[in-house]
Amino acid sequence: MEIILIPGFWLDASSWSDVTPLLEHAGHRVHALTLPGLESRDATRDGIGLRDHVEAVVEIVDESEEPVVLVGHSGGGAIAHAVADARPDRVARVVYVDSGPLGDGECINNELPGNAKEIPLPPWSEFGEDDLLDLDDGLREAFRARAVPQPTGVARDRQVLSDPRRYDVPATIIACEYSSGQLREWIVQGHEYVAELAALHDVEYIDLPTGHWPQFTKPTQLAKAILLAVDQI
Repeated sequence: MEIILIPGFWLDASSWSDVTPLLEHAGHRVHALTLPGLESRDATRDGIGLRDHVEAVVEIVDESEEPVVLVGHSGGGAIAHAVADARPDRVARVVYVDSGPLGDGECINNELPGNAKEIPLPPWSEFGEDDLLDLDDGLREAFRARAVPQPTGVARDRQVLSDPRRYDVPATIIACEYSSGQLREWIVQGHEYVAELAALHDVEYIDLPTGHWPQFTKPTQLAKAILLAVDQI
């Protein structure tokens, strides 16, 4: 199976380095992506928006000879959902890692501090305790050393979706900060945060209790969870 790993904000392909070998060892072809503007701290980020990241992933999907599994961490989940909208017949499953599908007209995060071009990784004090669970001092230092400013347009642009067949694409939620029980409760309550998730027709949940970056804090468990999702195909 072709597995495409889409990183969250401030991260490139190397953020999956402790996860990718386990997926490959299981026999899968893995594409860990570095999205436009995240190539280096010196890369150009002017004018790069959410659609540029979506189209970069669509290009990889179109090059594949078979349907793919999209794995999106954090903001990468919004990108994965848009790719499923653009290519619903080419995506076998979307795996959301501490993330979920972003609905039409919504933005990933328009509150992160930055300028018109880029958003640097904020100080740790700006994150909640649940975000940072298991992210010890060494992991925080390594994360900040590798972090690349996020193109502002990716965070603030509105999601554009048009094909209702996206709701037919099977999905797996790897629940980290919020448990599957909490997510299900919010769906029952009609919470706006999970409205697009509630519209999906085929969703499975895997609980992986940790902070927002399981690829750093629990990479082996994350790889196993992804493999469980892939085994459902």
